[in-house]
Amino acid sequence: MTTLALLTSNNEAYQHLMAQTSLPGLTLENDPANAEIWLADPDQAAKALQHCPAPTWLASTFVGVNPLLSPGLPSGYPLTHIKGIFGPLMAEYVVGHLLSLYRDLPRLRVQQQQQEWKPFGYTSLRHQTMLILGTGDIGQEVARVATALGMNTLGVSRSGAAAAHFDQVYPVSRLHQALGQAQVVVGVLPDTPDTRGLIDESALTQLPAGAILINVGRGTLIKDDALLNALGSGRVSHAVLDVFQQEPLPRAHPFWHHPRVTLTPHVAATSFPEQVWQQFTDNLSRFQRGAPLAHLFDWSKGY
Repeated sequence: MTTLALLTSNNEAYQHLMAQTSLPGLTLENDPANAEIWLADPDQAAKALQHCPAPTWLASTFVGVNPLLSPGLPSGYPLTHIKGIFGPLMAEYVVGHLLSLYRDLPRLRVQQQQQEWKPFGYTSLRHQTMLILGTGDIGQEVARVATALGMNTLGVSRSGAAAAHFDQVYPVSRLHQALGQAQVVVGVLPDTPDTRGLIDESALTQLPAGAILINVGRGTLIKDDALLNALGSGRVSHAVLDVFQQEPLPRAHPFWHHPRVTLTPHVAATSFPEQVWQQFTDNLSRFQRGAPLAHLFDWSKGY
């Protein structure tokens, strides 16, 4: 008999999905200390790990697992995270905001409310260059959609290896060269020691004037003060931010009221229980027959 503990904000939904799924040999266990498997939100799992041994397998319901990397918590155990679900959602978010900015949709809304008929010019996304920081499954989906809209797509990754839907991929060592070509920069990188503060004052000065910066990966990628300076100088014309150094964003932070910042509360891509459950049950089958798990977290790389 395989025992499962649910440590999520959607336990009822997962219980309902479990009741609808034929899973011989799987039973729920209320005490995580007695469960072989945890299906868990990372923050809830981190709290449980403070007083429980690590499970035989921890299945995270999120892509990012930063709470599980806190000092003092166990590490090295089999940990899987979500893959392949969030790319389309991230792409929708990125393109939605880009179209709003390039077509100035808020201005049209104001004109409608004021009953003003004032056509104005705009810039097309076609032939613009999008640089995506991170070329995994999320970055590739963003690149695929950008390509369909006629954009040029560049990527930056640790290795610089070619990836689907990218015209060219640069290694991180050539980040500045890539930034110099980009009208739009999209951050989807994970939070690792190598990515923290990667977009600093020096990096931002490489951008062509008027570039747009969108960050949907991790808030640690960008140095806030450097971004504020770039917004003030016009090097960055607008920043769309869904992730931040501290969340929730402190009420006194200047991003809240900055005219060139659009901020959202970490909602670019949310976990849908049905999709998470599909990945979990696929991996459960592997677990029960002793096969390697899919979407394993790499403890040595931090993602």
